[in-house]
Amino acid sequence: MGTVEFDAVPQNVFTILGHHVDMLVALGRGDAINAMHAPEYHQSLYQKFLHRLEGVSTDWEGLYSSWPPSKEKLYELDSDVHIADPAKVATAEGWDNDSIQEIGSNVGPWFGNTLSGTQQDPPSGWADAYEYYTLWEIFGKLAAVFRARERYGEFRSVRDSMMQTINAGLPSANDRPSAALVLFSTSGEKIWGYKMNHPGYYAAHTRPLGATDALADAVGNGYGDDGRNITLDSELLLDADPDVLLVLGPMTEYHNLDDIRSQLADDEVLRKMTAVQEGRIYAQGARRQGPILNLFQTEMTAKQLYPDQFGEWPGYVDGEPYPEIPAEEQLFDRQRVADIITGEGL
Repeated sequence: MGTVEFDAVPQNVFTILGHHVDMLVALGRGDAINAMHAPEYHQSLYQKFLHRLEGVSTDWEGLYSSWPPSKEKLYELDSDVHIADPAKVATAEGWDNDSIQEIGSNVGPWFGNTLSGTQQDPPSGWADAYEYYTLWEIFGKLAAVFRARERYGEFRSVRDSMMQTINAGLPSANDRPSAALVLFSTSGEKIWGYKMNHPGYYAAHTRPLGATDALADAVGNGYGDDGRNITLDSELLLDADPDVLLVLGPMTEYHNLDDIRSQLADDEVLRKMTAVQEGRIYAQGARRQGPILNLFQTEMTAKQLYPDQFGEWPGYVDGEPYPEIPAEEQLFDRQRVADIITGEGL
């Protein structure tokens, strides 16, 4: 998107995807958000995690659900900046590069990166200029827009400290379990699998933990499979036979972990899976993550994969917040993170 300059800190901010939303909350700018994709979903997810950060909350009820975006609505919102990836928006129905430039010139600039999630190929016209960034590189660039580099630095310090602890405690490769990251449809009729060690910020909480990805060599059998995201059936998942099954969705209001466990136990194929027989089926949050979700998800996944090294995962109770973990077993300091977000610790 070239060079983007701001005369002042943006006060009215358009977003689409959750990783950018997370970053804005982390920078103390959650109240500036005027739109996001599926606000009810994100509200139900983030309230589970923010419950553990004193003084931090969100209220996204009634926000414009922004995917696919309406050009007319963007004029109406009159945002100071669109924290969204123009290369992604250009793929939406009714949008092209001319539309992107029109909104950028007449309303507010675009500033965001989405395709780095799985290092997805950019659409036609963007390939020569597109760059991939890590979650923390994108976060740093947004911090510059909002003149909040100190907050970024404090967050990065928390994450670096946690990763030092994790790296020092990881067992040898031969002693690590195999795992699979999956999403079940709300009807239970479809299963999607996601590569845990693939480049991109979607795997920012699983790749550093170095577990054996049970789906690393799996080939899906559905539309949209691209080698990173794959459509599974019972037989394919049983063939992968993970020791640990990480299930996306239960930390929102749209899935129930107890129901998923019951369905797996009742399935004449999947009941044979090692993770089912050993009871190692755990809730996950979301792949589109910013720094807040990344801290919590890295901690929870470390405990789910390596309880002997990082303490037992206490389990997630459907509908409840992220479980309370004794201070001595936490992998990052909740109060420090809350103080960074609210500005108390700066």
